[in-house]
Amino acid sequence: MKLSQVLFSQGFGARRECEGLILSGHVTLNGAVCDDPWFEVDPEGLMFGVRGELWPYRAKALVLLNKPTGYECSQKPKHHPSVMSLLPLPLRVRGLQPVGRLDEDTTGLLLMTDDGALIHRLTSPKKHVPKVYEIQTIDPVTESQIDQLRQGVVLHDDPLPVRAADCEQTGEHALRMTLLEGKYHQVKRMVAAAGNTVNGLHRSRYGVLALPDDMKPGQWRWLSGAEAVLGSG
Repeated sequence: MKLSQVLFSQGFGARRECEGLILSGHVTLNGAVCDDPWFEVDPEGLMFGVRGELWPYRAKALVLLNKPTGYECSQKPKHHPSVMSLLPLPLRVRGLQPVGRLDEDTTGLLLMTDDGALIHRLTSPKKHVPKVYEIQTIDPVTESQIDQLRQGVVLHDDPLPVRAADCEQTGEHALRMTLLEGKYHQVKRMVAAAGNTVNGLHRSRYGVLALPDDMKPGQWRWLSGAEAVLGSG
């Protein structure tokens, strides 16, 4: 693949802009400037530099973001900044999308990718990908509420009970709940149906992937692919 094609595919602008970056000496290979836009490279495993920052070539991008509060999971936010603004420009140009959505006031593990097939694979109800939430409640958590969430509660727009795959109390006003689906405002509505109110919500796991302890809110990092989320199986 020509070097200019690599930059174009990775979100560094239009084809002429990518050629201009290279011709201007802003691109490096193995630490040395390459000013030939038509230089042939093997993109597999390629690391290249643009204005002093190293980038890995990814045919499809998949990143993990520790979503802070106050951001909307939308490319056209209405009331708050978009989570897209937390990513560097090349990833925004590539059109990464959130895998599912977290509310503006919900924090934690958010996956983003430009791989449409992977988004479908991860969000399909048939796949039953577990998602774990750490929940803070206004009123003290009771055994009755835990039992209701495990056995199933009825939401106003669905006559069939919706149940947590797992639910446990983690504090007087805290519980951990695992869901296998992703209905609109599901955690908050389930807790409300059980007789309590959510006032803090954080997603700590998605599939086999846990949010790293050393990731601060607003930070992101690359993931290797679907196996990082679903496991090797």
